[in-house]
Amino acid sequence: MLITTTDTIPGREVVETFGMVRGSTVRAKHIGTDIVASLRNLVGGEITGYSSLLAGAREQAIDRMKDEARSRGADALIGFRMETSTIMGGASEILAYGTAVRLK
Repeated sequence: MLITTTDTIPGREVVETFGMVRGSTVRAKHIGTDIVASLRNLVGGEITGYSSLLAGAREQAIDRMKDEARSRGADALIGFRMETSTIMGGASEILAYGTAVRLK
């Protein structure tokens, strides 16, 4: 499935619009990751446990968005965006959304 942040795709024509689709996931930190992160905070550098957690969450949100788009008959998504918000201490939501379309 073609996904783009733009509202048009050069050389392609949108023949049908299915509306906004979204996918989200909420992830919480693991206590072990928090301990390692606290230590990393002292010396600096990437907190790979959090990087991995968020990378997986982004992919899951995108996959859920694509599944919704496919179920509506779309073959592409335009105007793609992602947002992150804190739900509570230690838990964040990743939201992926865009407009589901069919291309010519």
